[in-house]
Amino acid sequence: MQRSDQFYLGVITIKKNLNFVCLCFLAVSLLIGCASQVPALNGKRLPNQKDGNSFGHLMKSDIDRLADIEMHENTESLKALMTKLYKRNPRELKKSTSGTVDEMVGWVFDGDHQWNFESLSGYQGTEAIYLAFKADYMGDRVLAFIVGLQTMLIKARGGKTEFFITDQVDPQSVYNSARNIEIAAWKLSNARDEAGQLYLLTNEIQGKDQNLSFEREIGGLVGRSDLYAITLSEKSQRGLTRFTQAVATAMFLPI
Repeated sequence: MQRSDQFYLGVITIKKNLNFVCLCFLAVSLLIGCASQVPALNGKRLPNQKDGNSFGHLMKSDIDRLADIEMHENTESLKALMTKLYKRNPRELKKSTSGTVDEMVGWVFDGDHQWNFESLSGYQGTEAIYLAFKADYMGDRVLAFIVGLQTMLIKARGGKTEFFITDQVDPQSVYNSARNIEIAAWKLSNARDEAGQLYLLTNEIQGKDQNLSFEREIGGLVGRSDLYAITLSEKSQRGLTRFTQAVATAMFLPI
C-alpha cells in the first residue's frame, strides 16, 4: 500500500471516530436537556455522578454513563406517569392498596419484589401491557401497564439498570422497545371495554384547555430510547431494522 493510500485511510478513520464522539456528545447533551425540562418527581433530577476515582466509575465508558442517565430518566418518567394514571383512575389504586399514590409508586419502584407481582401472575414486559387492556382482567390496570413498560425497558437493555464496559446492549432491542412504547401509548388512548369506556383515563380536555402531560412523558420515553439505540448502532456499526406498521393493528415487537 502506498503512503498516500495509508494517509487517506488514516484520515477516514479519524473522521469516523470524530463523528462518533460528536454523536455521543450530542446524545448526552440532549438527554440532560430533556431531563432539565421535564418536571422532576419529588424534586429529584439527574443522579449524582460517582467519584471519578471510584472503581465503578473507572469501569464505565461514556456510552455506559449515557445508558445510566437514559435508564434513570426513563424510570423517572414512568414514576410520573404512574402517579398521573392513579390520580386519573383512583379505582385502580384501590384494587392494590388503601395507601396513597406516592406510597404505591414508591413500593413498585423501590420495593423488594424483583418486579414479580402475584396480582399480575408474574407477567412482565409486553404480556403485562396486554393484561392492562384485557376485558376480563379485574386487577390493577395501572400496575400492569407500568410494570409492563419498565420490565420491557430493562429486558431490552440486557436485564440491567446500571451499565459497565463489559455489558453488551443490542441496539435493535432498544429500538424495538421504543416502537412498543408507541403501540402501548395508542392502546392507552384508544382501548375500550364493551361499554365503550376507556380502560384507563389519560389526557383531559376542558373547553379550550388540554392537559397533555401523559403524551409528554411517553414522548420522552420514546425519544430517549430512540436516541440511545442510534448511538449504540453507530458505536457497534450495526444497522437498525426499521419497521413501518399501523399502530392500531400492530403487534408488539420482540425484545
